[in-house]
Amino acid sequence: MYARRRHVYFAMMGTCLGLFVLAWSVVRLWSIPVAVGMCVVAMVIPPLAAIVANRRGPDDRWWDDPSGDPKSDEWWDELDGKRRK
Repeated sequence: MYARRRHVYFAMMGTCLGLFVLAWSVVRLWSIPVAVGMCVVAMVIPPLAAIVANRRGPDDRWWDDPSGDPKSDEWWDELDGKRRK
């Protein structure tokens, strides 16, 4: 699961860099508005790549892992209804 998210992240960031380089090295010679449009599209990609890379899958168990602090874990368990005293 982690490897797939990492590969998608790097593909998205590679696309972003490719759009920037292509826009200002090649496309600007024919059309500056198209080059600016390509940069606007490339500007949207990094936040989406960060969301994809940090998304948790159904197999990732991060929400119910103990924190290591017994008092905090006991408090959260009480709130979740796992252990009632």
